[in-house]
Amino acid sequence: MANPWRGEVGIVIDGTPHVMRLTLGALAELEAGLESKSLVALVERFEAGNFTTRDVLALIVAGLRGGGWQGRAADLMAAEIEGGPMAAARGAAELLARAFMLPTEAAGNG
Repeated sequence: MANPWRGEVGIVIDGTPHVMRLTLGALAELEAGLESKSLVALVERFEAGNFTTRDVLALIVAGLRGGGWQGRAADLMAAEIEGGPMAAARGAAELLARAFMLPTEAAGNG
């Protein structure tokens, strides 16, 4: 079960629940793999609704790795994400938002 106080977001892939979390290492890996120059640019794209499927996949992979998953992006190419592409995009956006918000906001108290 995902814990919003830790910045976690749940996702179900091929019927198996996973916890995503953007740790410092996961954020560094995400930033290194982005086409943009910074995580701020990624946040701005999500806020404006101008994100790409590549952005969504990169966030999900980074979040899964931060949650302990040992896979690669290629492992997700044929995977089924419960709720489809829209659920994947929502989960990625939520993951990004939780990584940069205060714990009280994550719990809905702020």
